[in-house]
Amino acid sequence: LEHQGIKVEFIGQIELYYDRGNHHEFVSLVKDLARPGEFTQSQTFDFEFTHVEKPYESYTGQNVKLRYFLRATVSRRLNDVVKEMDIVVHTLSTYPELNSSIKMEVGIEDCLHIEFEYNKSKYHLKDVIVGKIYFLLVRIKIKHMEIDIIKRETTGTGPNVYHENDTIAKYEIMDGAPVRGESIPIRLFLAGYELTPTMRDINKKFSVRYYLNLVLIDEEERRYFKQQEVVLWRKGDIVRKSMSHQAAIASQRFEGTSSHPEAKTPSQPPENNGRQ
Repeated sequence: LEHQGIKVEFIGQIELYYDRGNHHEFVSLVKDLARPGEFTQSQTFDFEFTHVEKPYESYTGQNVKLRYFLRATVSRRLNDVVKEMDIVVHTLSTYPELNSSIKMEVGIEDCLHIEFEYNKSKYHLKDVIVGKIYFLLVRIKIKHMEIDIIKRETTGTGPNVYHENDTIAKYEIMDGAPVRGESIPIRLFLAGYELTPTMRDINKKFSVRYYLNLVLIDEEERRYFKQQEVVLWRKGDIVRKSMSHQAAIASQRFEGTSSHPEAKTPSQPPENNGRQ
């Protein structure tokens, strides 16, 4: 087999589905493995890309795909032989320094007044959303209440912006009419859902945000809702052996209901701290 050279590339690329002809590369590295020549038997070529910056997490959405892959090319006169292999990149984060609770009100004058509270504003992908809903005034007949997890994918810029909303989960809180003074607890486990970290303005091409949508439905099928953005982040699964026992205990208390202690140093917010 005659060839004009062999090379391998490491590529990070964003593909917008409405602009399929253009692939936006944000990482592109190449190594030449062999000069032009001829194959007479099977050969193996070793290669290494060291200290490669992988700034974003792999993502496949409704209108956009961010992928990393290796591409090996055997150059030939008529047609090249090309093989690609995808690599999945996860963005790992440490515990956020600031993680305040969320307190909001929903009201219709002289008809309905409720307060709801979520224990945090930032959750890792295996976390538990804990909260409460307080009914301060109820003069309409509510028959159903639920919390939805909404993923909003935004692609494009300027006038060519596309929003795609996807309901990831529906969690029923109440079935039946509440009364004044009633308090309803919320425990929503995130581990059972297909979630990604929050992604903001990735390479100025797209964003992925998550919202908790509180929905109330009355007996006349009218819907009342309140939406609140929450930040999702990916927690590393590996505990460093050098971390102290006290740090592990503090981390476990911070997480709350974790089944095994995992120590993290809360040094930076969970946007782009570490990569794996």
